[in-house]
Amino acid sequence: MWARYLGVFLLVWNPQVLHAQSATQPCPAPSLNGGFFPPRQLAYNHEATLSYACHDGRKPAVKGWWGTSRCKDGNWSPKPQCIDEKACTPPDLPNASYMENQSGWHEDAQTIRITCDEGYESKNRDTTAQCVNGKWSSVPVCQKITQSCGEPPKIPHAVIINREYQELFEADSKVQYECEDGYTGEGSDIKTVICISGNWTEGPTCNRRPDTGHDGYTERGTGGGQPTGGVTNCGTYPSVLNGDVVVVSGGYLKYQCSAFYKLEGPDTVMCQSNGKWTEPPSCRDAFCVLDPAQITIPNMILSTIKYVKEGEDEFIPCIWNHFFIRVQCVNREFIIPTVVIALIISGKNARKAQQRTHCWTENRSRVGSIFQLK
Repeated sequence: MWARYLGVFLLVWNPQVLHAQSATQPCPAPSLNGGFFPPRQLAYNHEATLSYACHDGRKPAVKGWWGTSRCKDGNWSPKPQCIDEKACTPPDLPNASYMENQSGWHEDAQTIRITCDEGYESKNRDTTAQCVNGKWSSVPVCQKITQSCGEPPKIPHAVIINREYQELFEADSKVQYECEDGYTGEGSDIKTVICISGNWTEGPTCNRRPDTGHDGYTERGTGGGQPTGGVTNCGTYPSVLNGDVVVVSGGYLKYQCSAFYKLEGPDTVMCQSNGKWTEPPSCRDAFCVLDPAQITIPNMILSTIKYVKEGEDEFIPCIWNHFFIRVQCVNREFIIPTVVIALIISGKNARKAQQRTHCWTENRSRVGSIFQLK
């Protein structure tokens, strides 16, 4: 009787003990075909490490002739496996990626296709590797492109927008800086810089606006000849999709479109004496999208989605070094006027190239022509 009550008491007053016991689960002994592990027991504690080896003709699905696995809350990681000795474990591919098998290993004679990271290219133009008798043959080496750029420089009171951080950018990459609130660039608060021949073009200089206070926010005073009461007389600012208010002065608002959008209508909105705003502008799309899933151009390298501003060019590399195809964004559609052969960059912005209306292989056989992308 007392023992039963004591058990109830411990159950009520020691929930931490029960939680600790249920939070981690032991692992059952793994099923290892073609291999063995000592000591063999029915179960292993959480965080226990198991070493295993394989019989003749088999090998672990990890590097080396023996493997290790750790018990993680009821599961082994990585799963102990013995595979055919002619199969291959995943290759080491610095600065590159490929489609991995769910099994975690590759069968003999299987071929994988390698994709170099942005800013890198395959040495000797190899893009595939094959598993041959347990080893990878001709594994491509991804090396830094000589004309690629490192991270864009840090500029006071500016930040890079619409881009995640990366250490390397391929040639002709574009990034945009935007000035901090209360600061303005020369001509625009947003400036695009381009990677050319291993260097970035000049970035913006963000200076404090003359009409801002000490906290960097725009002062909302009333000026001579402007409506009394200022912008507060008209209530909430008009909302412009893909646009922002960049200047507030007396009874006026000035709008600016986000990157890749073009302003239509007057950029200034006025607070009228009747307490209503004048008609705000709109920001329409002013870009084209290069989507690898929708574009099939022979011998072109396009692995990620790219956005190109209207009126600007984009150079897409061919599978051969220094060969590019030039596309133009016109009226929100891409056209391909020429293919650039052996692009040479001289000076800061000068480009010299032979141009054709189609792409050529190394033996000069024609493999493409003019395309229009919609």
